[in-house]
Amino acid sequence: MADKANITPKVLKWARESARMTEEVVAAKVSISVEKLKEWEEGSSLPTIRQAEILAKAYRRPFALFFLPDVPRDFQPLQDFRKKDAKPLSTGSVFIIREIQQKQAWIRDVYEESRESSLSFVGRFNLQSNPISVANDILSTLQISPSKYSKVNPINEWIDKTESKGIFISRTSFIHPKLKLDSDELQGFSIADNYAPFVFVNSDDWNAPQLFTLVHELAHIWIAASGISNEIEPELKHKDKLHPVELFCNEVAANALMPQELMRSFPNSIYESSNSVFKKSKELGISSFAFLYRALSLNLISVDTYRKLKREAEVEFNDFLRREEEKKEKQKKGGPDYYRLLINKNSHLFTQVVIDAFRGGAIEPTQASSLLNTQVNNFSKLEAFLYQ
Repeated sequence: MADKANITPKVLKWARESARMTEEVVAAKVSISVEKLKEWEEGSSLPTIRQAEILAKAYRRPFALFFLPDVPRDFQPLQDFRKKDAKPLSTGSVFIIREIQQKQAWIRDVYEESRESSLSFVGRFNLQSNPISVANDILSTLQISPSKYSKVNPINEWIDKTESKGIFISRTSFIHPKLKLDSDELQGFSIADNYAPFVFVNSDDWNAPQLFTLVHELAHIWIAASGISNEIEPELKHKDKLHPVELFCNEVAANALMPQELMRSFPNSIYESSNSVFKKSKELGISSFAFLYRALSLNLISVDTYRKLKREAEVEFNDFLRREEEKKEKQKKGGPDYYRLLINKNSHLFTQVVIDAFRGGAIEPTQASSLLNTQVNNFSKLEAFLYQ
């Protein structure tokens, strides 16, 4: 007879509920009935050690946690800046938020212990500040000029220069292949911390919305407003439903990515066709929709011109999405680049810090492996991708 795991029932139930998993889903994972799972959570029967280990893996919790006498203190939930009618956060969103919070808590402790200097730009402004001033400070701090990007894909330059200033950037679209993140539910979130600020961007979308999300979340850092976002870069009709913080951060992102002076410097001929708008917006790393909305808000085009070009852009955008899907399918056949995806998810900077700590003997192999979500014997290959 298999050994029973003398777990604490209320902790087991808390672990499932905090993972936003239904009884039916969990029961299927352990190949038991819902009634049996309820018995475990009520304490009238116990799972085997093997069954409890499966549950720990499913909930992404340490196995030992199930044996605590009471429900442990978890990470404080991030403020939800999404619209009131936004989709509830599902298991994937909960897992990625928890994972980033764990990484952030670890790196903050490391930096505090080593007496690293705090970052002066975190919370330098507030919601009453001028969005243009915040945008200009972001550009100045990161030493970025939207008119002179050095890389073909601007988002790569933004990430490199952001991490060079001590802000960790994580990007992924899934927890594992069978658990993907929903961009309608979660586009990004930020943890504003004076020592180790973290930004997460859902990479389920294409690069232009990701860049807008990234800069939007940087605005959260600059006003020290940690929280969860979705429906960034909104349509006009959504504007009145957004949280004031989200409206402010959208304004900052628009001013950082499309400064007024730069927008006014473009010739009117750009607005003669959606194709010329697309070319210019691509140079800036943004979408045609964001570019047109910005032009409209600056009175560079009329409402009629905006609507006409937007309709044309929507047709071209659908064609673009089709081509992107075809590219993804071809990439799938070749197999995903595991190490590059892992570095993007962990953050390039975070990966470097953890491996350096491991190589220097500051942390144990098991902790390093846990922080980077991969086996220690993969570290050499991971390092090779770090310096490409």
